[in-house]
Amino acid sequence: MPHQAWERLMAGNQRFVSGEPQHPNQDTARRESLSESQTPFVTLFGCSDSRVAAEMIFDVGLGDMFVVRNAGQVIDPVTLGSLEYGVEVLGTPMLVVLGHDSCGAVTAAVNSYDSGETPPGFISDVVARLLPTVARARRNGRATVNATVAQNTIDVTDKIMQLSSIISTAVEEGRLIIVGLTYQLHDGRITVVARHGGEDSDVSTIAS
Repeated sequence: MPHQAWERLMAGNQRFVSGEPQHPNQDTARRESLSESQTPFVTLFGCSDSRVAAEMIFDVGLGDMFVVRNAGQVIDPVTLGSLEYGVEVLGTPMLVVLGHDSCGAVTAAVNSYDSGETPPGFISDVVARLLPTVARARRNGRATVNATVAQNTIDVTDKIMQLSSIISTAVEEGRLIIVGLTYQLHDGRITVVARHGGEDSDVSTIAS
């Protein structure tokens, strides 16, 4: 159930924040039990940033999360297909979009927007996908990098609903809740910035 998945995430994050992680499901027995199949309780789409390891932030272990990551958590067809796999094939009741403060990809997009200069190589592709969010953030009075991160997290949750009929159908049928979260590097806490599906009682507005 989505509510149970949320409670499990919040309990794990609280342990992480307090410095009392349990590191569950990380022993040899757990590893061996997963050799034939997996039944994660959440699909998570986050940034590739080395400081934002999802399993550590939520104090979970092997087989608990189906994680998809790229720089700035930008949406493309392969990413959407991966998220659809987690929702439709693995049957996770919750999809989390996880942004974080001081994001390098968002910072690069903000700098490109302000300077008009394009970063080198394929980094420019990442930035190009984030520039509409930077413009939207500015229109909404969100000028800082961290405020733009929040806008990006909101935008990504909306895009997933708009672009994926598989995921939007799961939300409409009550099988899935999508939650957009932002993560604070300095203290490990998370904040809810977006939600599709479920009731207010399923996902509190402020986490931890």
